Amino acid sequence: MKICVYGAGAIGGYMGAQLARAGADVSFVARGPHLAAMQANGVRLQIDGEEHTVKVRCTNNPAELGPQDYVIIALKAHSVPSVVDLMPPLLGPDTSVVTAVNGLPYWYFYNHGGDLAGTTLQSIDPGGKQWNVLGPERAIGCVLLPAAEIAEPGVIKHVYGKKFPIGEPSGEITPRLQAFHDIMAAADMEAPMRDNIRDEIWLKLWGNLCFNPISALTHATLDVLTSDPGTRALSKAMMLEAKAIGDKIGVNFRVDVEKRINGAGAVGAHKTSMLMDCEAGRPMEIDPLMTVVQEIGRLVHVETPMLDAVLALIKLREGVNQGTAKPRAPVETQKAA
Repeated sequence: MKICVYGAGAIGGYMGAQLARAGADVSFVARGPHLAAMQANGVRLQIDGEEHTVKVRCTNNPAELGPQDYVIIALKAHSVPSVVDLMPPLLGPDTSVVTAVNGLPYWYFYNHGGDLAGTTLQSIDPGGKQWNVLGPERAIGCVLLPAAEIAEPGVIKHVYGKKFPIGEPSGEITPRLQAFHDIMAAADMEAPMRDNIRDEIWLKLWGNLCFNPISALTHATLDVLTSDPGTRALSKAMMLEAKAIGDKIGVNFRVDVEKRINGAGAVGAHKTSMLMDCEAGRPMEIDPLMTVVQEIGRLVHVETPMLDAVLALIKLREGVNQGTAKPRAPVETQKAA
């Protein structure tokens, strides 16, 4: 089985190394010092108290790799649109695209069945490029529940978790879904097949859309922001706005809001990925976690005042980080007659 991991960072590197150890023909698309280290020494995976060195083909040019059985997109979600035009050489007539990204994927309303069926979401897929180039019919959804980190270039440290729920947009258990489940299982990773993968996506997104930006703005870890009365109340308000949107598009939230917040707090003194990106001055996953929810809210006529406010703050925070925040001309006010 030929599998390309496009974005062999922490999670992608962990998945790819394990799949290669299980006998899959794995290749990585990566960049920078991490790519150079893996090309020179293989990928070093630290897991369960051991270190395994795995040799896989690594490149920054996907055109070298040819068509694959599966392309696992494991990039930060906001960076996917900029590389879509480089992916066609990986796509054969039967290639499946596994969207191992945070937030809502480009194919979300494919085979949806609701009023928004066939809708492309501009905040995550500008101009419908992913929809048109990758094709929604290739897509397999994948939810990222484990945690891993790049300890140093070429070295992936598995932190916790092995579960990656997967599912077809249609909810069917297809041969390609079963085959991916099987190779994941052979690689000591759990990939439970879901007939409601959108619900799984929303369950993770439900927390990410509030905990991530609030943590980036306050620099608080999950245990702090879920126990502080003010930030807990703000998180709950944002989550209830999102639930009102999800209810309109057929999402089933299998846990209540308090349980979801408590579950995040139980993780402990954990920094969210958005906080880590903020501290490092890297672009943050704002649009896939927040703007897309706002966009759907507008489509289904649900107001999101708390989400709108936090979204404005985190976008300005990113602008300050990136040096793009500039003062604008003051808004002129007119005197009442």
